[in-house]
Amino acid sequence: MNQSNQSQQVQIKATDEKLKGEYSNAMQILHTKEEFVLDFLNIFPPTGTLNSRVILSPGHFKRMIKAMEENLKKYEEQFGKIEIATEPKSEIGFKA
Repeated sequence: MNQSNQSQQVQIKATDEKLKGEYSNAMQILHTKEEFVLDFLNIFPPTGTLNSRVILSPGHFKRMIKAMEENLKKYEEQFGKIEIATEPKSEIGFKA
């Protein structure tokens, strides 16, 4: 059997702190030709904090969107349609 026909199992390691997760109520997406940058934020006016920054290749970003769309469809089939909340009225950005 050649390598392309074999499935590989990857063992993922995570600290207890990472397993707790991070809550985010906002996200910003930036991109260049080479990468997408996802900034997960907590906004509590008048301030906000950056919880996590995830940098992805364009190919992985597209696969992630497909996976999220599939999971959203399954979620809405099970629990009903999610109503989209209104967008924040203020500009979100970083201060240097």
